[in-house]
Amino acid sequence: MWSLPPSDSVLHFLSLVAVAAQGMTAALAAGRRSMDWLGVCFLGCITALGGGTLRDLFLGHYPLAWVANPIYLALAGGAAFITILFARLVHRLKVAFIVLDAIGLVVFTMAGCDVAWQMDASLPIVIVCGMVTGCAGGVLRDVLCNDVPLLFRSELYASVSVVTGLFYATAFGLKLNAELWTILTFVLGISFRLLAVRYKWEMPKFVFTGDEERGS
Repeated sequence: MWSLPPSDSVLHFLSLVAVAAQGMTAALAAGRRSMDWLGVCFLGCITALGGGTLRDLFLGHYPLAWVANPIYLALAGGAAFITILFARLVHRLKVAFIVLDAIGLVVFTMAGCDVAWQMDASLPIVIVCGMVTGCAGGVLRDVLCNDVPLLFRSELYASVSVVTGLFYATAFGLKLNAELWTILTFVLGISFRLLAVRYKWEMPKFVFTGDEERGS
């Protein structure tokens, strides 16, 4: 009933862009914590590859992506290092950080869904694997930088990953070209995330103080 498009050249290209983008977000975050250059590159690799590593461990998918393709390590670390050299030329680092992180979130979500589908996982597992791939690297980055993860801040984040995964997984039944559908999903996910940041769209909050009102 549910099907995903097979791996395509557009998704592969976007995955390379996302690895570099997440490496850059790690460098920007590390710079705010005054990390040394090696620490920046190491954090870039963890951020870009952490979500995919967790996904592969959960699914028993071996070898791990960065073990099978060490170029991912070089790309993530290299992007982080290049960001060190040019970060001072970027005047709006906050905007750059949000855009780059959105790229990583959306593309890694699609890539995670794709891997899970190729292993014949059910739709809920496909969506969860997409969310883990998209969100976990950013969470690891923020935790290691002693920041509150974007996942737990006000604007929609994990919800963007879920919507992106569902759109990517279910609407292929329209028989659209795989590459075209990948592009449409990318545009949807990026737009959703940036609009959520711009207009501060939030999920309902659960507030419980533990205090009980006492009658007089």
